[in-house]
Amino acid sequence: MRRSPYLALILGLLLVLPACANEAASQSAVNPETEDQKTLYALGLIIAQQLGTLALTEEELTYVQAGMTDSILGSEAKVKLEEYGPKVQQLAQARMAAATDREKAAGAEFQAAEAAREGAEKTASGLVYQELVAGEGASPAATDTVTVHYTGTLRDGTVFDSSVDRGQPATFRLNQVIPCWTEGVQKLKPGGKARLVCPAEIAYGDQGAPPRIPPGATLIFEVELISVQAGTPPPAPPAPPASEEGSGNEGGNG
Repeated sequence: MRRSPYLALILGLLLVLPACANEAASQSAVNPETEDQKTLYALGLIIAQQLGTLALTEEELTYVQAGMTDSILGSEAKVKLEEYGPKVQQLAQARMAAATDREKAAGAEFQAAEAAREGAEKTASGLVYQELVAGEGASPAATDTVTVHYTGTLRDGTVFDSSVDRGQPATFRLNQVIPCWTEGVQKLKPGGKARLVCPAEIAYGDQGAPPRIPPGATLIFEVELISVQAGTPPPAPPAPPASEEGSGNEGGNG
C-alpha cells in the first residue's frame, strides 16, 4: 500500500508522542539539555506544526498513543491496519477542510473590519488597500520589476515573512507574485507605503503555504515601494493554447 503524506506524518508523530496519556503532565516539565535532546524536541515541534490543522484533542491523542504502545510492545492490534490505515488520509482531509472553513469565516470578519478603517478601500477582488505613506512619481505596471520592503503577518499578528527583518529588500516582476500583490503594489508610487489585506482567494487559497500560512488564511502585508524598473512587455502567448500566468511566493519572492 502506498503511504500517503498524511499517514507518514501521523507515523512520525507516533515516534515522539509519550507512551501513555497519563505521562502528559510530566512531559510538560521536560527540559531538553543535551544537543540530542534539543534536536528530538525540535522534531516534535516540526511534526506538531505539520499536524496543526488536524486539531487533535487530548482524548484523541490517547488513541494514537495506544496504537503506538500496542505496536511497539507487540500487543495484538485492536483494528486492522489494512482497513483503517487508508482512513487516516480521509480523517486528515476532513479536518483540514473544516479548519479551512473556520479560517475563511474568521478572515471574512477581519476583512470587513479592515475595510471599515478610515482611508481603506475595498476593491472588486476583495483586496483591502490602505495608503500609509504617499509616494511620488509613476506607479508600476504589472510587467515592471519592483524593489520593495515588506512585512507579512497573519490575522493574529504573527509575522510569517519580512524583508525588513532580513535587512534586504525584495526585487521581483510584479506579475509573477500573488494576485493581491500584483494589484496592490500597482497602486503605490515610489517612496509610498500601504497596508494590503489579502483574502485567501487572491493569496494562497485553500491550500495555504504550511506551516507558516494556514489553508484559507487572510494575509496582511505592509509594503513600501522603493523603486520601479520598467519592464519589457512579455511576448504574445501562442494560440492555441494560451499561456498561463505564473504565481509567486509569499511576499513576492518566497
